[in-house]
Amino acid sequence: MPGLGASLPRDTKKQSQEQPVTDPVSISFHATDIDAIAAAEGTIAVLIGEEGKLDQAARRVNRLTKGALARLVESEGWGKKKPGEGAVLDWPAGVTAEKIVAIHLPRGASVTEARKAGATLAKSLGKAGTLVLAGNARRVADVALGTALMAYEFDAQRTKKAEPKGEVRIMAKAPEEAEAAARPLLAAAEGVFFTRDLVNEPANVLTTEEFATRLKDMERLGLKVEVLEEADMEKLGMNALLAVGMASVMPSKVVVMQWNGGGDEAPLALVGKGVVFDTGGISLKPAAGMEDMTMDMGGAGVVSGVMRTLALRKAKANVVGLVGLVENTIAGNAQRPGDVVHSMKGDTIEVINTDAEGRLVLCDVMWYAQDRFKPAGMIDLATLTGAMIIALGHENAGVFSNDDAFCGKLLKAAEAEGEGVWRLPMGQAYDDQLKSRIADMKNVGGRPAGSITAAQFLKRFVKDETPWCHIDIAGVALRTSDSATAPKGATGWGVLALDRLVKDAYEG
Repeated sequence: MPGLGASLPRDTKKQSQEQPVTDPVSISFHATDIDAIAAAEGTIAVLIGEEGKLDQAARRVNRLTKGALARLVESEGWGKKKPGEGAVLDWPAGVTAEKIVAIHLPRGASVTEARKAGATLAKSLGKAGTLVLAGNARRVADVALGTALMAYEFDAQRTKKAEPKGEVRIMAKAPEEAEAAARPLLAAAEGVFFTRDLVNEPANVLTTEEFATRLKDMERLGLKVEVLEEADMEKLGMNALLAVGMASVMPSKVVVMQWNGGGDEAPLALVGKGVVFDTGGISLKPAAGMEDMTMDMGGAGVVSGVMRTLALRKAKANVVGLVGLVENTIAGNAQRPGDVVHSMKGDTIEVINTDAEGRLVLCDVMWYAQDRFKPAGMIDLATLTGAMIIALGHENAGVFSNDDAFCGKLLKAAEAEGEGVWRLPMGQAYDDQLKSRIADMKNVGGRPAGSITAAQFLKRFVKDETPWCHIDIAGVALRTSDSATAPKGATGWGVLALDRLVKDAYEG
């Protein structure tokens, strides 16, 4: 195995018991029953359209509260509310509920505004349950999705668990239609939660073995899941990937998840970087902030969440998800700056910086995906470069591509789901920065355009006939503050966009 030293003894004892997947809040749909409003417990939420106009159910709430709802929506403060925003009446007279939440949702609200309304509602959920008076509002399914996404809370590592939230009962003019529209969206919410759970887990819990175990468990959903062990990867020549993890006591793995819901067509391939912890290796990261490197498997987390979503909603498409699971750490046999490793493709790589390890993982998995599956298109996702955060902050992921049409479909899907993306350029001048004195290429191209040269490195492992997109999610996978539909922490960014891409481009 060129470029590798002897492995240390492996201690693969599980660090903790397998953690359950966080479940979304229970949401159900019902016909409007205004006589049930007075006795409803917990929270009553009222969706209010343009100019504060109250529908039949809202008028019943207003009568029960002796005009309090009308006074709220006629106030100066309500006039300044943007679509999706709301106001709370605590302990209103005339009803059993502890609070009434009024939420501004115009009839022509966008998907993003409807999900924002759901997120606003989620902040008022309690254990006694919530009654939502949606009336004839449009995009009720998106309100439900926004509620589910923002109500997420990760408590797997706490001894005191989060207080369970009661059922959200949505009364709508056409409950059957709303439920049918919401069903695939709530399946996507489960996929997002799976991704968030994986990204939020500490590295002593989510080891490479535990990660593979959780993915293997998805066979019960109908996925076909295979785990390639180090011996398998050695035979395939995945020496770039193996070099990253050879100093860890945790064995490197590649997990292949197949969803075959279509016909005989070639699958879409999704490839994720799964570095369960990244010390930087010998090119050691600074101590400050290193604890966040538990999220360096974010790309693999997104791929896993998408595959779960497709299985849950029984997508009529063929998709294969592949994740490379490694730990980048330090020991006497760790990869060194200056080492040369041989990729599965056959190219040699001079390792200049051991902290540029994600591309070494991805290049072998991407080549394997193309060799084995001959995909119709390939998308890789990775928390790849700090330079991406400098370029785009925490609002947009960076996208790079060799195919304008394929990239256009991805950008359109992300825009439709409100997940920010921005396409960046590629070109020969950037690729030239990867020239090595002693090998076919270097694994870094210097500080200038660091995210672009990382994409250029990956492009060298994309076959000419393969439409390809690389998504750098370094800035969007984990946030220190709430976003529109995610509490602070892991966001699950990308699950919705890629699920939408599959719906729009690969399902009949």
